[in-house]
Amino acid sequence: MKAVALTRYLPISDPESLMDVELPRLVATGRDLLVRVHAIAVNPVDTKVRKPKDKIETTPKVLGWDAAGEVVETGPYCTLFKPGDKVFYAGDITRSGCNAEYQLIDERIVGHKPESLSYEKAAALPLTSITAYEALFERLSISLDRTMNLGKSILIIGGVGSIAIQLAKQLAGLTVIATASRPETLQWVKQLGAQHVINHKQDLVPQMREIGIPQPDYIFCCNDTDGYFSVMAELIKPQGKICSIVETAQPVDLNLLKNKSATFTWELMFTRSMFQTTDMEEQHHILDRIAKLVDEGVLKTTLNETISPINATNLRKAHAQLEAGGTIGKIVLSGWA
Repeated sequence: MKAVALTRYLPISDPESLMDVELPRLVATGRDLLVRVHAIAVNPVDTKVRKPKDKIETTPKVLGWDAAGEVVETGPYCTLFKPGDKVFYAGDITRSGCNAEYQLIDERIVGHKPESLSYEKAAALPLTSITAYEALFERLSISLDRTMNLGKSILIIGGVGSIAIQLAKQLAGLTVIATASRPETLQWVKQLGAQHVINHKQDLVPQMREIGIPQPDYIFCCNDTDGYFSVMAELIKPQGKICSIVETAQPVDLNLLKNKSATFTWELMFTRSMFQTTDMEEQHHILDRIAKLVDEGVLKTTLNETISPINATNLRKAHAQLEAGGTIGKIVLSGWA
């Protein structure tokens, strides 16, 4: 089967940083699905895993953690899917990724593709949707009962905010404050439903006072935890909750949260698959909920650019765009030449 892989960790400008390869056909066992991959999305995690380091892979390593495709084979213990089902998923960072014609993926972290979306539009959703859903409704414990959220607000700083804005507003009924610094990103977050937008390149505290929400109930940090931790501690409402998805380079001072009895928590969507948690199947249910919300018109895809076909040249191009910064929405690659 065709795939795009690496054996050395090189700058994306190097033609050997991602290469076209042929790999053996796979066979589904256990609770694995064998999926024919039709479309993939590129995420910052791809570039982080691929970043230059002194390591050589003895066999080609396939990256990629966002895909949509069709089930062609099921393992003997599968109960959630059958051959022919159209699916979307983010995957498991401890296993081979989706930048291949076929992929083995545990059915417990796979969802049925939204019927109203193409493979390309569906592939843009899984990783950010699971991350945002888990962050909002599990880590921050935001109620799914909108009446419980009356008068409550959330500040969403960058990144996964594209889908988090939609979930926080449409599903939870929160007042959403998003961040943006360019006209095009300001327009993007407003289109997704943010009621207020502040500039993350300027002091957030006076801007929050100016919009009349000096202390949000929740903060979801998708960018630079180190840089924003002290201001988040200053802003968060007493007994409020902060969740971040970005690792720190230096220790952060949790004492800043003590007087407010505020909570700080992490979100990593790979935790369930990485540790084979007993509730791993919850990601299957989350993706099915996301698909239903999309088909009902509550949520919309965050696809912003499609590149075809899926090959090393185009994947290097997509990685380079992400590393350059300034990307709005998701970059998706579609079809195999």
